[in-house]
Amino acid sequence: MLSMLGAGAAGLVAAPYVQGGWGKVLEAVSQKDPTGLTGVLPNPGGFRYFSVAGSVPRKDDTNYQLTIDGLVDRPGTYTLDALRELPQTRIVGDVRCTDGWGVPGTPFEGVLLSHLLDAAGVRPGAQAVRFTCFDGVYSESLTLAQARRSDVLVALKMQDKPLTHAHGGPVRLYAAPMYFYKSAKWLSGISVTDKVIPGYWEEYGYDVDGWLDGHHGSA
Repeated sequence: MLSMLGAGAAGLVAAPYVQGGWGKVLEAVSQKDPTGLTGVLPNPGGFRYFSVAGSVPRKDDTNYQLTIDGLVDRPGTYTLDALRELPQTRIVGDVRCTDGWGVPGTPFEGVLLSHLLDAAGVRPGAQAVRFTCFDGVYSESLTLAQARRSDVLVALKMQDKPLTHAHGGPVRLYAAPMYFYKSAKWLSGISVTDKVIPGYWEEYGYDVDGWLDGHHGSA
C-alpha cells in the first residue's frame, strides 16, 4: 500500500517471519485475524495494497475524525477540514517495505505530528505515542522523541494528491526515516502514553524502531 504502510507487508529484515518467507507472514496473520487479508496486490506506481482487516470502512469529509488523547492537557478531535487549516509540511522520502519493494522520492504532505502534540500539551511522564486506525485492527507506536522529529507527518496528501482509501487515506502517518510498516494507514487515534506499546507487526517480532539504513535515530 503505500497502501501498505502500516501493514507493511512485512517485518524488518531481521524479523523471523521475513526470514522464513512471506508465506509464513500470511499464515501468522490469518491465525490472528480470522477475517483474513483484504489483499496484497500490485498497485500502479510500484505501491502495493495491503490490509490486515477483512474490510476497511471508507472515511471522508463527512465522517472522518482524528482523536488525540492520553497524557495530554487538551485532548481533542480534528476533522479533515480542521487538519487542512493547520500549517502543512511537504516531505520527499523513499518508501521502503521490509519485503523488498520500494518507491524512491515519494512526496507526502500534511501536519507535523509534533505540531499536534504541542497543541495538545504533552504531560510530564509521557514517553511514547500510540496510533490506532479505523480498520479496527492495526496499531503502531513511536517514542516521544521519534514522534517529534521534523520528518514525521500526519499526512493528508501523497504524490501531491489527496490520500486515497487504498493508500491509507484520508489520513495516515508517515515516518520518513523508518520502514513503511511504521507509517500507519487509516489513522484515527493518537494517544500519548507512558511507555512504548508494540504495534501490530511488532507482535510478530518486527523491530519496534524500524529505522531505515543510514538513520538509526539520527535527527
